Amino acid sequence: MQVRTAVFPVAGLGTRFLPATKTVPKEMLPIVDRPLIQYAVDEAIEAGCDTLVFVTNRYKHAVADYFDKAYELEQKLERSGKAEQLDLIRNILPAHVRAVFVTQAEALGLGHAVLCARPVVGDRPFAVLLPDDLIWNRNGAGALRQMCELAAETGSEVIAVEDVAREHTSSYGIVATEPFQGRSGRIRAMVEKPAPEAAPSTLAVVGRYVLGPAVFDRLAATAPGRGGEIQLTDAIAAGLDSHPVLAYRFQGERFDCGSHLGLVEATIRFALDHETLSAGTRLAMESALRELGAEHTGLAPGPR
Repeated sequence: MQVRTAVFPVAGLGTRFLPATKTVPKEMLPIVDRPLIQYAVDEAIEAGCDTLVFVTNRYKHAVADYFDKAYELEQKLERSGKAEQLDLIRNILPAHVRAVFVTQAEALGLGHAVLCARPVVGDRPFAVLLPDDLIWNRNGAGALRQMCELAAETGSEVIAVEDVAREHTSSYGIVATEPFQGRSGRIRAMVEKPAPEAAPSTLAVVGRYVLGPAVFDRLAATAPGRGGEIQLTDAIAAGLDSHPVLAYRFQGERFDCGSHLGLVEATIRFALDHETLSAGTRLAMESALRELGAEHTGLAPGPR
């Protein structure tokens, strides 16, 4: 279970963020000064991945353009002596890391998107990262690195999970597990988006997976489920009896950047931690909160 390949399903249309995503893919929406996809890519590289497979659609070119060279921009920055900015765009990917782009012809679900990566992944274990789920461990290893270390240690597939409120289980794949040993427990059942009263637990699958290549055969045999989509959780569930899969409570904070509020929360949190923006962000937030408080109480806002 030594993982060197990471798959990024980025073919979705991002309709929640229209009209912004009419021309800008949701994976390119910025958190402070970097797009969402960059945070996921950095996490994969930190975990030891050197082949990055982006599963996209034929209309979305911005992700590929972002990881490609920008000759004219580089020349302009070089002539202007802007070495710092030049370094930023030249080192988006380290030299030893390659990016491969695969087209998903039809939007047939996450499972189908992962299956599209099979010709590149081959018969090796691999990771799947959903950029919508931004996971940040401020003072330690990223979530995927934690999972890859557990997979290497145990020889098991590993899926990231997080406790959610029971009323939110219908928005997630939910797992039932054996008792946890530390941060992980073997999964015994998986249910895709169960109603709260039918959910076997409140442990929700979030967007990080470490999988073996056998999942591809199960994906190819998986019938479309709700909405005509092939679900990755269905294919994983089909192999639970023969392939141990661990649910892993990662160290770190998850931001659901597939929602407006999650994107705002992540932006605020990263701005507050930013080397040069932290103080200004804090002052701006305090000022805005004072003004909002004054509006509710009918009092004049205090001095800025």
